Amino acid sequence: MLKLKLVLKDLEIEQARLAYAIGISAAAIAQITNHDIWPKKKPAAAYQARIREFLKENGATDEQIGSAFEKWTPPARAASQAQPQEEEPIMLLRKQTLHPKTRQHFGLVRNPFSEVASAEEVYQNDAIRYTRLAMLDAAKRGGFMAVIGESGSGKSTLRRDLIERIHRESEQVRIIQPFSIIGMADQDTKGNVMRASHIATAILAEISPHITVPSDSETRFRRVSQELMTSHQAGNRHVLIIEEAHALPIPTLNHLKRFTELEAGFARLLSIILVGQPELAAKLSEQNAAVREVVQRCEIMTLPPLGSHLPEYLEFRFKQAGT
Repeated sequence: MLKLKLVLKDLEIEQARLAYAIGISAAAIAQITNHDIWPKKKPAAAYQARIREFLKENGATDEQIGSAFEKWTPPARAASQAQPQEEEPIMLLRKQTLHPKTRQHFGLVRNPFSEVASAEEVYQNDAIRYTRLAMLDAAKRGGFMAVIGESGSGKSTLRRDLIERIHRESEQVRIIQPFSIIGMADQDTKGNVMRASHIATAILAEISPHITVPSDSETRFRRVSQELMTSHQAGNRHVLIIEEAHALPIPTLNHLKRFTELEAGFARLLSIILVGQPELAAKLSEQNAAVREVVQRCEIMTLPPLGSHLPEYLEFRFKQAGT
């Protein structure tokens, strides 16, 4: 781990904010701070210069800036203090609700933490706002991206917001959402595995629902290409949205590359947006040789915890509840 991570923590600066400032993804910043792995697009020195400038603008001391790219070594523990390491239990948080009497006491007719029901109820900080815009741009321009965050970070809300926004603004974007995500797992022994054939079937069902889906995989893929081309010529764009994408098996992730290669001149026929938990980031790691070609094409957007935005979020939610 680099000392940069500690410097950001001391300055109360979220990694997503730094990522936005220097023009790379939050996942790339995480690779830098945690593993000293730098993006390949530019020399590491170029990124370091921009990070130093950012730190200086945000009040970092010369000492903090000078040591930001040094590796941090945790202090050694005395032998007498050594404790056998035990695996930490997995802690899952149960859904929290406000008791009716609590709401009555504070005059809350509506639960401020109920499901978001409209675009006006979507809370936005810089990271969420940027991700929201990036998702719409990807849907309209043939992008390939993954939106990653912990459970409850707002991924599904942004997915619903994107769909509602496309419909509200009358965009000619056909939305494809495979129903195979129900009970989906990355191994047959754990649940239903989503394969490339399921994705092809979902595409055909959305844009050409009356045709017979070919049983042969190559013929089916060729038919997908033909139908997407016909729909594109009619003025439509297409976006494939897969939720719970962390459960996609590696072979299916690799097949997504082939779908992204469908094009008409400079226009890509199919945009792809994956929505998943941090396990998806692990599968799409630059260190995972099994998905190398997918990693080179897929932009990762990470939704960070609210952190210092928590008071602002609470104020927003309570205002939405009429308080």
